[in-house]
Amino acid sequence: MPSILVVDDEANIRSTLHGILSREGYQVDEAASLEQARKLLREAYDLVLLDVWFPGENGLDLLASLRADAPGTQVIMMSGHADLETAVQATRLGAYDFLEKPLSLDRLLVVLRNAAASRALESENRRLRAPRAAGLVGDAPAVRKLLGEIALAGPTPARVLVTGENGTGKELVARALHDASPRRGMPFVAVNCSAIPDELFESELFGHEKGAFTGATQARSGRFEEAHGGTLFLDEVADLSARAQTKLLRVLQESELTRVGGSRAIRVDVRVIAATNRDLKAAVAAASFREDLYFRLAVIPVHVPPLRERTEDIPALVEHFVGLHTRETGRRVPGFSLAALEVLARYSFPGNVRELSNLVERLVIMTPGQRIGPGHVAAVLVGATGETRAAGGDAGEGGAPERAPDAGERSVSRSLSSAGPAGGTASREFPLTLAEAVREFERRHIEAALAAEDGNMTRAAARLGLERSHLYKKLRQLGMRTEG
Repeated sequence: MPSILVVDDEANIRSTLHGILSREGYQVDEAASLEQARKLLREAYDLVLLDVWFPGENGLDLLASLRADAPGTQVIMMSGHADLETAVQATRLGAYDFLEKPLSLDRLLVVLRNAAASRALESENRRLRAPRAAGLVGDAPAVRKLLGEIALAGPTPARVLVTGENGTGKELVARALHDASPRRGMPFVAVNCSAIPDELFESELFGHEKGAFTGATQARSGRFEEAHGGTLFLDEVADLSARAQTKLLRVLQESELTRVGGSRAIRVDVRVIAATNRDLKAAVAAASFREDLYFRLAVIPVHVPPLRERTEDIPALVEHFVGLHTRETGRRVPGFSLAALEVLARYSFPGNVRELSNLVERLVIMTPGQRIGPGHVAAVLVGATGETRAAGGDAGEGGAPERAPDAGERSVSRSLSSAGPAGGTASREFPLTLAEAVREFERRHIEAALAAEDGNMTRAAARLGLERSHLYKKLRQLGMRTEG
């Protein structure tokens, strides 16, 4: 339930309101003066019930500073000596409502419920203005299995650990679990754990009070409070430090938190869904991840398959991404030929569905005419930019024949023929020399490692069993970019 601060200089009014509101489920604190209220308001409250008149002071002054420092707090003013001018002034300063003393209990409770609902609605509206990810697409056996697991796990309150390579759509799965649950109408809050510096972890997840540290000019709720009643998605949870793991474990065990710089325990009702591209069991064995936290998070494990294990879904995914681009731009875009889709089906996609989405967007923007052929796809896959002479082939809808593939395209065609998703034999039409095959294998293997680690050179080098300096040297030898 919401927290509320009652500010009134009359002890009997404070005591009566404390008893009534506590029985209604509110977390209630009291202040007998504006000075005491300012000290308590170093912590944040959802609601403030504030008297107008104090000896030598005016509650409207506190109202004005509250609206500036804590705009998310709803303030209800009350007075036994109210006049129209005071009520109008309070409204202009941002008061949610103005109540006359003696207070009507029924009206007070209605106003407080409405104020709390208004505060929650403002927060949810901000969240809903953020773009939502598209739904899961595909009918491969691995995807059908995944959808079945979502259907079973979604309606339960159990925590879920989503595993899978980068770019497979782990956040989409988390959103699908949320949408399949009774919490679907409540907030879905996503947090990238790898992007939070360790020293800011507590503030980000649990919030902080005004003055808790340098730069904390006003109180702020954390991600757990924002997700109250809904779902908190912790992406890349394996990147949490040992200290952060300990703090997270305590909140999961107790279902309550204390903001940085605060002293008040705040109850939270949150379903946690975590995700990682690493083997958490191996991390537990290596003592880099807490075993008790692992078992708290992995009540239900769900694995998202890589795109290379569901290549039959590529045509449907391409159609989906083309449709998205068409709706976003409002213009007609080129279609993919069957031969172009076949080239895509043979590619290993180390970046998975995210890589396919980027590739489709690039092709529909940069391909002239009304047809995307295999040559266009091959050129993008190897980064080819040179033009070659057209050599017959299937004419597109725009009347322009597909051009003959250049040297780079022939290279990727040989690679795709000799190293499809299931292995296969080398193409007799475009045999590779041993040196070419080794170079092509090294390049693709390094690309896959970099994609799996989001371009992080240190982690990619460790994945490949190389020193970081050796990886840079190998990139230069292969003519690959070494930035980042």
